[in-house]
Amino acid sequence: MLSASSAAAGRQTSGVSRRRALAVLLAGPAMLGVLPAAAQGRGSGDSGTFQPQEIIDSGHQFFGSVSRGLALTIQEASRRWGEPNGYILGQEASGAIIGGVRYGEGTLFTRNAGQRKVFWQGPSLGFDVGGDGARTMMLIYNLPRVKALYRRFVGMDGSAYVVGGFGMSAVTAENIVVVPIRAGVGARFGINVGYLKFTDAPTWNPF
Repeated sequence: MLSASSAAAGRQTSGVSRRRALAVLLAGPAMLGVLPAAAQGRGSGDSGTFQPQEIIDSGHQFFGSVSRGLALTIQEASRRWGEPNGYILGQEASGAIIGGVRYGEGTLFTRNAGQRKVFWQGPSLGFDVGGDGARTMMLIYNLPRVKALYRRFVGMDGSAYVVGGFGMSAVTAENIVVVPIRAGVGARFGINVGYLKFTDAPTWNPF
Protein backbone atom coordinates (compact mmCIF):
# COMPACT_ATOMS: atom_id res chain seq x y z
CA MET A 1 0.00 0.00 0.00
CA LEU A 2 1.36 3.40 -1.04
CA SER A 3 1.77 6.11 1.53
CA ALA A 4 0.23 9.54 0.99
CA SER A 5 3.65 11.01 0.30
CA SER A 6 4.44 8.29 -2.25
CA ALA A 7 1.12 8.85 -4.05
CA ALA A 8 1.70 12.60 -4.15
CA ALA A 9 5.20 12.06 -5.50
CA GLY A 10 3.79 9.74 -8.17
CA ARG A 11 1.22 12.30 -9.22
CA GLN A 12 3.92 14.98 -9.39
CA THR A 13 6.19 12.73 -11.44
CA SER A 14 3.31 11.88 -13.77
CA GLY A 15 2.51 15.56 -14.24
CA VAL A 16 6.13 16.35 -15.02
CA SER A 17 6.27 13.47 -17.51
CA ARG A 18 3.15 14.69 -19.29
CA ARG A 19 4.52 18.22 -19.45
CA ARG A 20 7.81 16.92 -20.84
CA ALA A 21 6.03 14.78 -23.42
CA LEU A 22 3.89 17.72 -24.48
CA ALA A 23 6.95 19.94 -24.75
CA VAL A 24 8.67 17.34 -26.94
CA LEU A 25 5.64 17.07 -29.21
CA LEU A 26 5.37 20.83 -29.59
CA ALA A 27 9.10 21.18 -30.19
CA GLY A 28 9.20 18.26 -32.60
CA PRO A 29 8.72 20.21 -35.86
CA ALA A 30 11.26 22.82 -34.83
CA MET A 31 13.77 20.12 -33.83
CA LEU A 32 13.34 18.51 -37.25
CA GLY A 33 13.68 21.85 -39.01
CA VAL A 34 10.06 21.72 -40.22
CA LEU A 35 7.93 24.76 -39.49
CA PRO A 36 4.33 25.46 -40.45
CA ALA A 37 3.91 27.30 -43.73
CA ALA A 38 2.78 30.47 -41.98
CA ALA A 39 5.91 30.51 -39.85
CA GLN A 40 8.05 30.29 -42.96
CA GLY A 41 6.17 33.13 -44.63
CA ARG A 42 5.08 30.80 -47.44
CA GLY A 43 1.57 31.93 -48.23
CA SER A 44 -1.42 31.95 -45.94
CA GLY A 45 -1.09 28.83 -43.80
CA ASP A 46 -2.93 25.82 -45.22
CA SER A 47 -4.54 27.73 -48.10
CA GLY A 48 -1.63 26.91 -50.42
CA THR A 49 -1.32 30.46 -51.72
CA PHE A 50 1.73 32.56 -52.58
CA GLN A 51 2.43 35.90 -50.95
CA PRO A 52 3.04 38.91 -53.23
CA GLN A 53 6.69 39.20 -52.20
CA GLU A 54 7.34 35.59 -53.23
CA ILE A 55 5.85 36.30 -56.66
CA ILE A 56 7.85 39.51 -56.97
CA ASP A 57 11.09 37.71 -56.11
CA SER A 58 10.37 34.97 -58.66
CA GLY A 59 9.50 37.59 -61.25
CA HIS A 60 12.73 39.49 -60.69
CA GLN A 61 14.76 36.34 -61.23
CA PHE A 62 12.69 35.27 -64.23
CA PHE A 63 12.64 38.57 -66.11
CA GLY A 64 16.29 39.15 -65.30
CA SER A 65 15.93 42.60 -63.80
CA VAL A 66 14.51 44.34 -60.76
CA SER A 67 11.62 46.45 -61.93
CA ARG A 68 9.40 48.69 -59.85
CA GLY A 69 6.77 48.29 -62.55
CA LEU A 70 6.67 44.54 -62.05
CA ALA A 71 6.27 44.93 -58.28
CA LEU A 72 3.45 47.46 -58.70
CA THR A 73 1.70 45.22 -61.23
CA ILE A 74 1.81 42.20 -58.91
CA GLN A 75 0.63 44.30 -56.00
CA GLU A 76 -2.28 45.56 -58.10
CA ALA A 77 -3.22 41.97 -58.96
CA SER A 78 -3.09 41.09 -55.26
CA ARG A 79 -5.32 44.04 -54.45
CA ARG A 80 -7.92 42.91 -56.98
CA TRP A 81 -7.87 39.14 -56.56
CA GLY A 82 -5.91 38.32 -53.39
CA GLU A 83 -3.11 35.75 -53.20
CA PRO A 84 -2.74 33.27 -56.09
CA ASN A 85 -2.54 29.56 -55.40
CA GLY A 86 -0.51 28.97 -58.54
CA TYR A 87 1.60 30.80 -61.08
CA ILE A 88 3.24 30.10 -64.44
CA LEU A 89 6.64 31.20 -65.70
CA GLY A 90 7.16 30.70 -69.42
CA GLN A 91 7.74 32.06 -72.88
CA GLU A 92 5.37 32.72 -75.73
CA ALA A 93 5.44 33.67 -79.38
CA SER A 94 2.84 35.86 -81.03
CA GLY A 95 2.42 37.49 -84.37
CA ALA A 96 -0.21 39.91 -85.60
CA ILE A 97 -0.95 43.23 -87.18
CA ILE A 98 -4.56 43.46 -86.11
CA GLY A 99 -5.45 39.83 -85.40
CA GLY A 100 -3.21 36.84 -84.97
CA VAL A 101 -2.31 33.89 -82.80
CA ARG A 102 -0.33 33.34 -79.63
CA TYR A 103 1.49 30.21 -78.47
CA GLY A 104 3.29 29.65 -75.21
CA GLU A 105 4.73 27.09 -72.86
CA GLY A 106 6.00 27.21 -69.31
CA THR A 107 6.00 25.68 -65.86
CA LEU A 108 3.08 25.79 -63.46
CA PHE A 109 4.09 26.18 -59.80
CA THR A 110 1.71 25.15 -57.00
CA ARG A 111 2.05 24.41 -53.30
CA ASN A 112 0.15 21.15 -53.24
CA ALA A 113 0.74 19.64 -56.70
CA GLY A 114 4.33 20.69 -57.33
CA GLN A 115 5.46 21.74 -60.80
CA ARG A 116 3.84 20.85 -64.11
CA LYS A 117 4.64 21.65 -67.73
CA VAL A 118 1.78 23.55 -69.38
CA PHE A 119 1.06 24.97 -72.83
CA TRP A 120 -1.31 27.68 -74.01
CA GLN A 121 -2.58 29.07 -77.29
CA GLY A 122 -5.29 31.33 -78.58
CA PRO A 123 -6.20 34.16 -80.93
CA SER A 124 -4.90 37.61 -80.11
CA LEU A 125 -6.08 41.08 -80.95
CA GLY A 126 -3.78 44.08 -80.86
CA PHE A 127 -0.42 45.18 -82.12
CA ASP A 128 1.61 42.11 -81.24
CA VAL A 129 4.31 42.45 -83.90
CA GLY A 130 7.71 41.84 -82.34
CA GLY A 131 6.32 39.84 -79.42
CA ASP A 132 8.13 36.63 -80.37
CA GLY A 133 10.05 35.08 -77.50
CA ALA A 134 8.49 37.29 -74.85
CA ARG A 135 8.71 36.05 -71.28
CA THR A 136 5.42 35.79 -69.45
CA MET A 137 4.30 35.36 -65.86
CA MET A 138 0.74 34.24 -65.14
CA LEU A 139 -0.88 34.40 -61.72
CA ILE A 140 -3.66 31.87 -61.09
CA TYR A 141 -6.42 32.33 -58.54
CA ASN A 142 -8.93 29.80 -57.17
CA LEU A 143 -7.43 26.82 -58.98
CA PRO A 144 -9.05 23.76 -57.34
CA ARG A 145 -6.79 21.21 -59.09
CA VAL A 146 -4.28 21.18 -61.93
CA LYS A 147 -6.65 19.57 -64.45
CA ALA A 148 -9.09 22.46 -63.99
CA LEU A 149 -6.59 24.68 -65.83
CA TYR A 150 -6.95 22.72 -69.08
CA ARG A 151 -9.78 24.69 -70.63
CA ARG A 152 -10.58 27.92 -72.46
CA PHE A 153 -10.36 31.19 -70.52
CA VAL A 154 -12.18 34.26 -71.81
CA GLY A 155 -10.94 37.82 -71.39
CA MET A 156 -12.26 39.80 -68.44
CA ASP A 157 -13.56 43.30 -69.08
CA GLY A 158 -11.82 46.15 -67.30
CA SER A 159 -8.77 44.09 -66.38
CA ALA A 160 -6.13 45.93 -68.43
CA TYR A 161 -3.42 47.58 -66.37
CA VAL A 162 -0.09 49.00 -67.58
CA VAL A 163 2.72 50.41 -65.46
CA GLY A 164 6.50 50.66 -65.80
CA GLY A 165 6.71 48.62 -68.99
CA PHE A 166 4.60 45.72 -67.69
CA GLY A 167 1.06 44.98 -68.80
CA MET A 168 -1.51 42.97 -66.87
CA SER A 169 -4.85 41.63 -68.03
CA ALA A 170 -7.09 38.77 -66.91
CA VAL A 171 -9.02 35.83 -68.33
CA THR A 172 -11.51 33.73 -66.43
CA ALA A 173 -13.40 30.43 -66.55
CA GLU A 174 -16.02 29.74 -63.90
CA ASN A 175 -14.37 30.87 -60.65
CA ILE A 176 -10.75 30.55 -61.85
CA VAL A 177 -8.89 33.73 -62.79
CA VAL A 178 -5.64 33.76 -64.79
CA VAL A 179 -3.68 37.02 -64.86
CA PRO A 180 -0.95 37.19 -67.54
CA ILE A 181 1.82 39.74 -66.87
CA ARG A 182 4.03 40.64 -69.83
CA ALA A 183 6.85 43.05 -70.49
CA GLY A 184 6.99 45.29 -73.54
CA VAL A 185 4.59 47.28 -75.70
CA GLY A 186 3.85 44.44 -78.11
CA ALA A 187 2.56 42.15 -75.40
CA ARG A 188 0.38 44.56 -73.46
CA PHE A 189 -2.99 44.31 -75.10
CA GLY A 190 -2.79 41.14 -77.16
CA ILE A 191 -5.04 39.23 -74.78
CA ASN A 192 -7.54 41.88 -73.74
CA VAL A 193 -10.02 40.59 -76.30
CA GLY A 194 -10.20 36.88 -76.97
CA TYR A 195 -9.23 33.87 -74.91
CA LEU A 196 -6.46 31.51 -73.90
CA LYS A 197 -6.66 27.73 -74.02
CA PHE A 198 -4.38 25.74 -71.72
CA THR A 199 -3.34 22.16 -72.50
CA ASP A 200 -1.02 19.54 -71.03
CA ALA A 201 0.59 18.91 -74.45
CA PRO A 202 1.61 21.26 -77.30
CA THR A 203 -0.82 21.82 -80.17
CA TRP A 204 -0.91 24.09 -83.22
CA ASN A 205 -4.68 24.57 -83.01
CA PRO A 206 -5.26 27.95 -81.30
CA PHE A 207 -9.01 27.33 -81.05
